[in-house]
Amino acid sequence: MTAEPGSPRRLNPNKLLLSKWTAVIPRNKELHFIVTRVVAPEPPVTRIEYVEIEALHSRRSFVLPWRELKDAGRWLQGWQ
Repeated sequence: MTAEPGSPRRLNPNKLLLSKWTAVIPRNKELHFIVTRVVAPEPPVTRIEYVEIEALHSRRSFVLPWRELKDAGRWLQGWQ
């Protein structure tokens, strides 16, 4: 799936687990990431809002709203 930088893309939050991402602007030599966890919402009947993403280089992980991954100006789907 290719999108123009800055344009929104369609993503299914239920299929994000173990998906691969490339940061458009790397920080701290962190370029490639993988979604390691979909954060369970509270209460469980609400929609998924956050995912945990881990850098392959440093193994540093952080939580971000999954919708941020739709921003092609910040994230590219797959490892580029």
